[in-house]
Amino acid sequence: MTLRYDVDRDELAALLDDEPRYRVDQVWTGLHEQLAGPAELTSLPKRLRERLATALPEGLTPVTEAIADDGDTVKWLWTLRDGARVETVLMRYPDRSTVCVSSQAGCAMACGFCATGQAGFSRHLTSGEIVEQVVRAARRARDDGHRLGNVVFMGMGEPLANFDATWSAIHRIHDDLGLGARRITVSTVGIVPGIRRLAAADLPVNLAVSLHAADDELRDRLVPINRRYPLSVLASACADHVAVTGRRLSFEWALIDGVNDRPVDATRLATYARDLRAHVNLIPLNPTPGYPTRGTPRAGVRAFRDRLRDLGVNVTVRDTRGRDIDAACGQLAAGSRLADPVRRDREDPRRTR
Repeated sequence: MTLRYDVDRDELAALLDDEPRYRVDQVWTGLHEQLAGPAELTSLPKRLRERLATALPEGLTPVTEAIADDGDTVKWLWTLRDGARVETVLMRYPDRSTVCVSSQAGCAMACGFCATGQAGFSRHLTSGEIVEQVVRAARRARDDGHRLGNVVFMGMGEPLANFDATWSAIHRIHDDLGLGARRITVSTVGIVPGIRRLAAADLPVNLAVSLHAADDELRDRLVPINRRYPLSVLASACADHVAVTGRRLSFEWALIDGVNDRPVDATRLATYARDLRAHVNLIPLNPTPGYPTRGTPRAGVRAFRDRLRDLGVNVTVRDTRGRDIDAACGQLAAGSRLADPVRRDREDPRRTR
């Protein structure tokens, strides 16, 4: 069975080879530009609408919808065709709407402070399952009188570990849904081969690296992939991406109380970020069931931000959205797929300092 947004234009043409050729354009435009399902394509004969609905089913079945921030944050929990679950978050701001999409069901990167990493890995998403998240969010934004303006691959999973499906989805989002490359951001924990493939690709999308530590000893513990691609190797790949694409690099830094929020951490981060002319997004660690350490208090966040500014770094503190519905950064875990409670007593990283 082919999912609705997994089919490409040639495959759609093959499916409709007994129809007039113009039907392919009608259906393709309806699915992507109109964000419509087959039943809503009233320019098509009823029999064809019914046929398309059967031949091209949706890939995402809604389980729950949670709303926070006075309606400006919406999180969906979806069940996929095989029973796997993923989450998608739509965030509305005064000047834009952004959807945070998942690229995998679960995640194999094992970052201990992230709920998705605590839950483990189920499987890669198909390109169609990724695209459909964007379509669903774009429809919701449109129905609420807004236009979807940005897509960030910062949901469940590591996008560059699922590169082919992620890149295929990005092309569909860019070519057919009409979002420019500068409106698309791919986040990674530091998969260096994927960063290099991203730099060599034909769309200059934005790159955000979940850094969280600027010395290898600490980053090895917080972000285990660092043992394979240490900071010097990561910096080289990031520099190449900036040089080829001309896009600004961003570093994501989840501030963890007593772990990576000390003055020495700010100094190390400033040195690393300045060399790459990177922008730093500070994110006070959001609570998850399986991690014992709290986020840095507000005063500590301000102090860390101010020290970075004094050291010549462009830095912002990210607006925390959806924390009370587990939709904030690091909290996505597909509903019931939270970490096993026995992992609540995992080692506190401060003990090894």
